[in-house]
Amino acid sequence: MFPVTSSNISSIGYDTTTNTLVIKFHSGGLYQYSDVPATIYQGLMSASSHGQYFHRLIKNVYPYRKIG
Repeated sequence: MFPVTSSNISSIGYDTTTNTLVIKFHSGGLYQYSDVPATIYQGLMSASSHGQYFHRLIKNVYPYRKIG
């Protein structure tokens, strides 16, 4: 997990072997997103706004579950 500067997201992690994205929110929720391509993860990490990128290209696009 890597800390990020965002008003909504606390930290982001990614497993390249399973294409699993993990996002921890400032609200305390920890979510796992499945089948996320590495290019989407790289875009998220380099985005000027992690929250906007997440809402536009990840949320409600990839299957997810709350893990914490």
